[in-house]
Amino acid sequence: MFQLRKFIFNMNSQDKTKMPMTRAERETQTAAERLAEMVDEALAAVAIPSNDFEELEARAGRIERAARDLAVALREMARERKLRNEEH
Repeated sequence: MFQLRKFIFNMNSQDKTKMPMTRAERETQTAAERLAEMVDEALAAVAIPSNDFEELEARAGRIERAARDLAVALREMARERKLRNEEH
């Protein structure tokens, strides 16, 4: 996960003369960061013994929703880029 976060940080820190991110790109980045945070929390939960089964189930549900959100954002970004490519 650290390498993913490092990659995202480097992308954001790169030359600002590039075109600004599109709405779909921003949404994809936000969804990816949200899912990465949830995965980090799930990994931490592995290390902490707990009998809070309901919290683990709730965490699983949040991760499923975040993964679906990321998939939707990625598809929208793909459509956006395809349209942009067809225009050129």
